[in-house]
Amino acid sequence: MPRSARKKSGSGIYHIVLRGINKQRIFQDNEDSLNFLEKLKTYKDISGYEIYAYCLMSNHIHLLMKEGEEPLSTAFRRIGASYVYWYNWKYSRVGHLFQDRFRSEPVETDEYFLTAMRYIHQNPLKAGIVKEIQDYQWSSYREYSQKPLICNTEFALNMFSVEPDKVLSAWIKFNQEQNNDRCLEYDDGARLNDSEAAALIESVANVKNPRDIQAYEKQKRDGIIKLLKDKGLSIRQIERLTGVSFAVIRGI
Repeated sequence: MPRSARKKSGSGIYHIVLRGINKQRIFQDNEDSLNFLEKLKTYKDISGYEIYAYCLMSNHIHLLMKEGEEPLSTAFRRIGASYVYWYNWKYSRVGHLFQDRFRSEPVETDEYFLTAMRYIHQNPLKAGIVKEIQDYQWSSYREYSQKPLICNTEFALNMFSVEPDKVLSAWIKFNQEQNNDRCLEYDDGARLNDSEAAALIESVANVKNPRDIQAYEKQKRDGIIKLLKDKGLSIRQIERLTGVSFAVIRGI
């Protein structure tokens, strides 16, 4: 079927999602994440786009950005080609890394801009990877309280109509608010990969290794496993990561 045309943004601002092909990991370690951020920084000057927020997850990326002199499709061809060349060289692989087409949604109002920004920053929190959004290393959240490296932070901060010395605290409060925000996401039922699932288990169970839950007494262990199932982890994935048997997990 022919692809539908992208919705154009009157503001030039978009929420973008890129994903690994076949849901595969695109960041294996910290070096990979650092390299991708360097690509974003390098091509920002070439393509002229502005970035307001980002979050690098293991198999997908969220960006809140404004189109520059070049169309975003051209900018992402540059970024993707450069990163994939390096990634394939590092891991001795060939072929595509990203799904062939990034997803985008236009951001037309200040209200939705802030909603999308908060959604992006809370992605690791809602996935259960961290307990506080400031603990996640690979999002733009810290750029707002430290020296910005990639993001135009003033654009978002200027949307808060408070005294100048209270702007940052107002921004932090907004980003940390509990919410039911729904923004652009891949809605094909993709599960957490094992790395993300292990981080979720460690966070929920307060353990250093998912297999440590075997030492818990039965009622506590079963409560944790039920919560993990409710959060979308499959029986096989829980079994694989915790060592608890399939029959036990299925019966909880």
